[in-house]
Amino acid sequence: MAKMATTKLPILPNEEIMNRLPKELPKWELDNEGWIKRIFKTDGWQTTLMVVNTVAFLAEAAWHHPDMYVTWAKVSVKLKTHNVGGITEKDFALAKKIDEVIGWMPGEDSVLDGNPKREKWVS
Repeated sequence: MAKMATTKLPILPNEEIMNRLPKELPKWELDNEGWIKRIFKTDGWQTTLMVVNTVAFLAEAAWHHPDMYVTWAKVSVKLKTHNVGGITEKDFALAKKIDEVIGWMPGEDSVLDGNPKREKWVS
């Protein structure tokens, strides 16, 4: 079993965050309260709940917990490393994993069909 990290990571300066977001997490933004944030738009309640559960699963596995705001066809995810009070590498790592998993769809050469509503599924 992997050992849990006990060291506190340094807070990233806002300038570095602003420079990295467009390159590494283009759908995320730095809000004026010191969080990185993304709004996932879905095709409705069922997909919204799947996004919420996916983010919750990934966050719990990473032992890093976002704030979320949930409505019928939107999920707002906000990340900040609570124990240091700012954005760290943990936030970037979890945001990348969230994007990877929620954005996944089978490729055209896959034996999996893929959701027929893929254009409206989650953006």
